[in-house]
Amino acid sequence: MPALAEVLSTTASRPDPRGCDLPTCPVCADSMVAAEASAYLFDNLISYLWTCDNCGYGFVTKHAVKPIVCN
Repeated sequence: MPALAEVLSTTASRPDPRGCDLPTCPVCADSMVAAEASAYLFDNLISYLWTCDNCGYGFVTKHAVKPIVCN
């Protein structure tokens, strides 16, 4: 079965994602609890791979994080 994926951009209203910020499936609107995978890309950008347990649709979100500055 071929895999379909879509890249969705996210803008977090808070510094880190919380339960209310988790996505829903764009196809069947099922709640997504945890990303299947994540990867640090570059310049504090993290990519998350989501796969719907209900319909199997997959998509990618990206989340920018603030760098931690140690003094």
